[in-house]
Amino acid sequence: MSRRRRAGHGALFIVAMLFASSGALRLGSGIGAALAKSEEETATADALPATCEMPSALSEALSLREDRVAAQEAALQDRLAALSLAEAAISRRLEEMKAVEEELRATLALADGAAEQDIQNLTAVYQAMKPKDAAALFETMSPEFAAGFLGRMPPEAAAAILSGMSAEAAYGVSVIVAGRNAGVPKE
Repeated sequence: MSRRRRAGHGALFIVAMLFASSGALRLGSGIGAALAKSEEETATADALPATCEMPSALSEALSLREDRVAAQEAALQDRLAALSLAEAAISRRLEEMKAVEEELRATLALADGAAEQDIQNLTAVYQAMKPKDAAALFETMSPEFAAGFLGRMPPEAAAAILSGMSAEAAYGVSVIVAGRNAGVPKE
């Protein structure tokens, strides 16, 4: 029985070998065709030019986009030029305004100096008047206005004028003179 088994095994071995060789032949014939096809594609790829032509729609779209970008760039350059001109004009105007401001300050300083000189002269006139005449004049003034002049006078001259005024008028002017510096910080 062991011989029969071996004989049966031999037949199976032969059949398996036939299947394997059939598969190898099929595989071998497919490899040859695949290798031939691969060589053919390589030769075709080498024969094609390195550059390919763009489709016309893509080329047209890129051209339109390039034109749009160029137009935007030109518009930005125009805006930058306009901003530069505006900046120069603003700088020039600022310098002119600074010069006018300095002139105005000088004019105001002259006017303030002149007004101050006028007030000092008028205070000297009221101080030189007879106290009775000055008191009559000060009673007709508003208390704030009268207090301004009396505050600039020496205490003796102001006292002489206040003593010639009515008690109500003298009191009103005195309250204003006393309260002028009430809001000034102490320290």
